[in-house]
Amino acid sequence: MPRATPKDPVLASNKKAFHDYTVLDKYEAGIQLSGTEVKSCRDRAVQMGEGYIKVENCQAFLYNMHISVYGFGNRFNHEVKRPRRLLLHKREIMKLAQMVNTKGGTIVPLKMYLKNGLIKVEIAYCQGKTHADIRETLRKREADMDMRRNLGKRG
Repeated sequence: MPRATPKDPVLASNKKAFHDYTVLDKYEAGIQLSGTEVKSCRDRAVQMGEGYIKVENCQAFLYNMHISVYGFGNRFNHEVKRPRRLLLHKREIMKLAQMVNTKGGTIVPLKMYLKNGLIKVEIAYCQGKTHADIRETLRKREADMDMRRNLGKRG
């Protein structure tokens, strides 16, 4: 697997989030990981498609994100889908907790990346899309692609 480099710091991204949700507000958070989890993340062995964030006891936790077992970790390896604590300021956690209580609101991870040698997670407060909203998004995307194709033929 290709390791992370400074030229391409993105370790994993959640494309499903943009399809299923409307992103309203983004935050950058640190993540508390064990040693073998860091090595697996740097090897880009991360899947965050089903991940979500929950606020409990004034702390934010990332659930259901899959970080594969590190091949050379032997007995010190980590649990694959354990809850991982996110490192945010208290005021950010309180704001997220307040926003989640609205109808259809949820917090999802968008991408995991390297920043100054540290692993960061971009999280977002999102509203769920209805089937009509998803179809409208697909129609817009299709129209944009057609427009770009037509412009390319003329030039």
